[in-house]
Amino acid sequence: MPDLSPGLPPGADLRAFVDASPSPSHAVAELARRLTAAGFTELAEADAWSLSPGAAHFVVRHGSLLAFRLGSAPLAEAGMRLVGAHTDSPTFRVRPRSDVRQAGYRLVGVEPYGGGLWHTWLDRELTVAGRVVLRGGRTALVRLDGAPLRLPSLAIHLDRGVREGLTLDPQRHLVPVWSRDLDTEPGLTEALADAAGVRADEVVGADLVLADTQPAGATGADGTWIAAPRLDDLAGCHAGVTALTGAAPGERTQVLVANDHEEVGSGSMSGARGSFLEDVVRRLVAVTDPDDPQALSRTIARSRLVSVDMAHAVHPTRYDRHEPAHAPQLGGGPVVKVNANQAYATDAASGGWFTERCAEAGVPFQYFVSRADLPCGSTIGPLTATRLGLATVDVGAPMLAMHSCRELASALDVPLMVAALTACYSG
Repeated sequence: MPDLSPGLPPGADLRAFVDASPSPSHAVAELARRLTAAGFTELAEADAWSLSPGAAHFVVRHGSLLAFRLGSAPLAEAGMRLVGAHTDSPTFRVRPRSDVRQAGYRLVGVEPYGGGLWHTWLDRELTVAGRVVLRGGRTALVRLDGAPLRLPSLAIHLDRGVREGLTLDPQRHLVPVWSRDLDTEPGLTEALADAAGVRADEVVGADLVLADTQPAGATGADGTWIAAPRLDDLAGCHAGVTALTGAAPGERTQVLVANDHEEVGSGSMSGARGSFLEDVVRRLVAVTDPDDPQALSRTIARSRLVSVDMAHAVHPTRYDRHEPAHAPQLGGGPVVKVNANQAYATDAASGGWFTERCAEAGVPFQYFVSRADLPCGSTIGPLTATRLGLATVDVGAPMLAMHSCRELASALDVPLMVAALTACYSG
């Protein structure tokens, strides 16, 4: 198995990746930093591309990134090996008019994003992170220092019924407090401008999320569990970029796509329902096979996508919520996700291809299938497979507390997933 952080505790590199990525924009910047360090260079979608075999580049579209290494053979002859993940996680998005004043406090107006376990955000030290847009179209990444925000619980003395169940109205109860209502205190806009090094009137827009300020940590009896925010799906992004930068070049073109907006259905210009991946693949085919009008279809027919999103490990006290014969364990290796109703894109051929790659790499694997009486979540896999007609397998590392403010995974699964994806890039 690859040693991802020599001389450091297990999972240290993943924890560092998560800490560097409090928002999708930050995740893209961290992916770009790692790709650049590995010799990849950035391309702009607005420029004409001139590419040769072995070229290694990446493209950014808002909160999404696509990286590729061209193979030595034309795409239509050798196809592609693709890994897909997503940069977003359930959180709260800051509203355009965010200055809320009530009950003597100054609060920040937010809106829930995705299907989070919102009660887990209460009583945590929070900050704001993302990108601000400045006059003239300039952008800047920001993450406010310290922990300026908090969602305080209501004391049990004022809500005796909480013992029977907590009900949170997102409009009224999930509005983080910033400060006392004092005009002498700077508001969020002023703090963002200060973080960006500009005047407040230079900020014309922002894509901002709330983020937990507690760093990712090692936990468990032997220290091999990872407690962190946003593991779904920064762990998939981390495994994908680590595998791509470590994979040996070959005949096939190798691709990593990390889409934004998966948690809200992927319907955006940078989401999996959008044209980002298709646009780039069309350009690669046009550059490498300009004289073959059938090159795109031939390329897709010879390609495979591994959609990497986190998987549900069997819960230690709620194991009854799992299908008994499909109960993945933390540290047990990649999980192949299967759903009869196509919430996952895995079929016999794509699943078998992936497990063969795992066997070649000496990586154990597991299966997840939802109980027949419970609904199943989904991923970018079926969306990408539908849009492009790609043979796709849905996989993920097992985890607990998915969509919590602080999730739990195993550091032992990190090198196992990287090894499996590295084998997929070569297989």
